[in-house]
Amino acid sequence: ILVATSSSCIRSKTWSPYDIIMISLSSSRFILQSWTTLDSFMSIFFETSYYRENLFIVSKVIFTFLNYSSLWFGGWLSVFYCIKVASSTQIFFIWMKQRIGRLVPWMLLTSLLCSFIAAIPFAWDVPGVHNNFTAPLSMTNSSEMRTTRKDGLGLLILLCNAGIPLPLILSVISSVVLIQSLWEHTRQMCNNASGFRDPSLEAHISAIKSVSSFLIVYITYFICVLVIIFQAVSPFSIEESICIVIMAACPTGHTMVLIWSNPKFQDLPVRMWHHTNCHVR
Repeated sequence: ILVATSSSCIRSKTWSPYDIIMISLSSSRFILQSWTTLDSFMSIFFETSYYRENLFIVSKVIFTFLNYSSLWFGGWLSVFYCIKVASSTQIFFIWMKQRIGRLVPWMLLTSLLCSFIAAIPFAWDVPGVHNNFTAPLSMTNSSEMRTTRKDGLGLLILLCNAGIPLPLILSVISSVVLIQSLWEHTRQMCNNASGFRDPSLEAHISAIKSVSSFLIVYITYFICVLVIIFQAVSPFSIEESICIVIMAACPTGHTMVLIWSNPKFQDLPVRMWHHTNCHVR
């Protein structure tokens, strides 16, 4: 997706709002997958220095930032699809339809800022604070100060992450509105169908399947991200492993849905394969 969209923009020398969102989303997914692979490699082969030199804290901050950015970009893609495809007579919807092109860059920049703000509190890792707590205090006072610090850090994390459900809300609302609009158009086409296979009808049905698949993948990914980041399950447990596997599979699944639903993305692998075969021959 990144190669197809970037090459199309370079050839046409124009950057449409859709291309900007797709490049942002695919770039964040690619960097996230690369960082996750590198992080797993470091935690396995350099375990001692990984936890002793605070690399784990840095990794968690970067992981949180990349995940939240990916969630925001995915949410804005749903909003963009809804505004461009769905039809409505509401004033706000018409206003957004006319100005979405100018709003997309600011929406993406705001998403990066929100992701950065949400990731920063994780830099103050609670275990790290406890290990560095070496002042000569009594056991009671020390425990009280640690509890206060832990509660304060937890409150700070909750406050900074209070807006994280917003991309999920945007995605769900946009997807539901889009599916409803497409379904109404599909019913009208079915009533007016002449018995032959209508390409427009098939395109609408395919779009409904794509949006529904994307919504399921997005919700699943969002839940797993929250479970891992807020440590809702025990570390190194089977539940955590399942969440990590699902998180690794969901971006790939979403990418496959996007490729399957867009002819431009479908043609690129075919052209690359044909180009490779020509060179081999």
